[in-house]
Amino acid sequence: MQGLHLTADLYQCRCDAAWLTDAGKLAEWCLRAVQSVGLQPVDQLFHSFPADSQAAGGVTATVLLAESHVSLHTWPGQRAVTLDVYVCNFAEDHSARARALMSVLVDRFQPEWTEQRSMDRGDGDA
Repeated sequence: MQGLHLTADLYQCRCDAAWLTDAGKLAEWCLRAVQSVGLQPVDQLFHSFPADSQAAGGVTATVLLAESHVSLHTWPGQRAVTLDVYVCNFAEDHSARARALMSVLVDRFQPEWTEQRSMDRGDGDA
């Protein structure tokens, strides 16, 4: 097994608040973003959490890909988002597509700053 796992923590996102709370809007856009970089969505789940007395409810989302998955979690009260893009590179190397998708995702939320990580998965001998 081989793959690339990218994560990003986004802080002080300057996007319109709806991107942090509207699961339907986020789902439609996210599926287009996945396809725009050449990855193949096979299923999806976008879940909105209700608002409470402290803050607006966030969204947890997963897009299952033929190549693996994308997930994101929003915290509207903190204007924060966490992103996760994982692709397996079994039949071909999808690393460039994963990096392109991460870039598109980060740009959507317009964070003041991010912490991003990249990890190669697997040893390549399997």
